[in-house]
Amino acid sequence: MKPEFNRLINTIKTNGWKKIQIEFGPDYLEIEVPPDCQELSMKEVPPAAHPGQVVEEALSYPLASPRLEEIIQGKNKPVSNLSVAIAVSDITRPVPYQGESGLLPPLLKRLEAAGIRKENIKIIVATGLHRPTTGQEKLAMYGAEVVRNYQIIDHKADDPDLFLRLGVTSRGTALSINRHFYLSDLKIVTGLVESHFFAGISGGRKAICPGLVDVKTIEKFHGPEYLENPLATNLVLDGNPCHEEALEIAQRVGVDFSINVTLNKDLKLTAVFAGDLVESNLQAFQFIKNYVAIPLDREYDLVLTHGGYVGQNHYQTAKAAAGALPAVKKGGTIIIVANNRDPFDPVGSPEYRTLLHLLKLQGPDGYLNLLQSPGWKFTRDQWEPEVWGKVLRKVGEEGLIYCSPEINRKDYDLLPGRSGLELLEEDIPMTLVKKATEMTQKAVLLAVARRESSGLPLSMAFIREGPYAVPYLLQTEAGSQ
Repeated sequence: MKPEFNRLINTIKTNGWKKIQIEFGPDYLEIEVPPDCQELSMKEVPPAAHPGQVVEEALSYPLASPRLEEIIQGKNKPVSNLSVAIAVSDITRPVPYQGESGLLPPLLKRLEAAGIRKENIKIIVATGLHRPTTGQEKLAMYGAEVVRNYQIIDHKADDPDLFLRLGVTSRGTALSINRHFYLSDLKIVTGLVESHFFAGISGGRKAICPGLVDVKTIEKFHGPEYLENPLATNLVLDGNPCHEEALEIAQRVGVDFSINVTLNKDLKLTAVFAGDLVESNLQAFQFIKNYVAIPLDREYDLVLTHGGYVGQNHYQTAKAAAGALPAVKKGGTIIIVANNRDPFDPVGSPEYRTLLHLLKLQGPDGYLNLLQSPGWKFTRDQWEPEVWGKVLRKVGEEGLIYCSPEINRKDYDLLPGRSGLELLEEDIPMTLVKKATEMTQKAVLLAVARRESSGLPLSMAFIREGPYAVPYLLQTEAGSQ
């Protein structure tokens, strides 16, 4: 640890501080924080008492749509010859797919009871530009029975042989779609509806775009023209270019049926919304915004948050950083603790690593200028460093402290902000949980000490649900449709 950090930390007396618990993968970290630290938390929503029954009811009484059995009969083709494509989420989304309470078994059972043959069903993992799923991840997500008995295909956005061209959208975006999905007689999308830091909400149309489109389509959808729009943010749909583009693309592709879930703060199923693509997604949106949005009457000097389930690597943890921005003062401090457990790379793809280095060299404004320059060639994963750039514009390099024990010291040199490893003594063996606890605790102490050394009082907030909660200032509008 740097001597100046150690000196500052030792000036803080923690008598009277209170303990909080922070989610860290399957574990929790116990951290001491000042007694007036505000806990920003979503409203309590009870989990469904009988999740399997809720899934069945959603399938039996779809929203603004005929039942699946009626849709199948209306295809004017022998049922035994009908092909079906089901778009599913990858491991980065905690969608309850498997088991008696999951989405896939009752959905597949209904299709087959209506006469669809197993061999005519394709389950397509809507990865967008994420890496393909491993065999172990497929088992964990969809269950052994589904993996054993059904064809599961990973979408690959950079495979030109996988796509059909469908012209351009009203915004001029070249549209290419996964041919397995588009050429199927019955097209079904599944997923999770939660807040999304630039599409407003996830689920529904996002299974198609970016889930099943090609790199060129994603290039526009994830480009700075859209991401720098102030309406491209959590819980905003009206005027949000990302939402509107994704919806237009999904409608152009043609989705016959949508089934999405909502989860509470403990990632337990709260409701299932099935039926028409637009209406079911809109009703899920209306449902979640009432409990994920957290109104604030002020910003805080210090905000502590975490990567949640989605924060499997640094790339995905940008969601937590962006979500904390409305809660922190300009020039304040954000501390993020994350269980970056991706077995391939806790940072992200090779392209992402290169782009992070570019962000580090050029700074947030220089990086954005590069993305917007005529000579720039769109690069996979360029949008997440752009999001980190938004964080740096508000709090600066010194105001972002990132704590993940899975990332080594050399790799931390690539990352925006300061490393929690700088607060630890080198070469002291610790468990991941112990290391994450110590990094985060010392980061809090350092942030408090820096503020107090300036003779200023400190206000602090802890975002209990990390990337899933949506803090917003009361003078700004949240939850627009």
